[in-house]
Amino acid sequence: MAKAEAKTAVMADGLRYKSKASGSPFAAAASFGGATMSCFMCGKHRPRSLMGTRKVAGKSQTVCAPSCKELDQTLAARG
Repeated sequence: MAKAEAKTAVMADGLRYKSKASGSPFAAAASFGGATMSCFMCGKHRPRSLMGTRKVAGKSQTVCAPSCKELDQTLAARG
């Protein structure tokens, strides 16, 4: 079985990705309120304005508010 051809290479300056776009899809927006966080229950990334905290296993965790299922239905209805 042959190995798949490598699509990246380490350049002389140490950079690996020559064609990869810089940045992160989860980078914070201009304001702190525009940043995303992942829900402890469903794992989806959502804006902080759609998140709340809930005690899970004795610690406060960030979760979808009011619930993951209701938030998914609300966002699906919006389009």
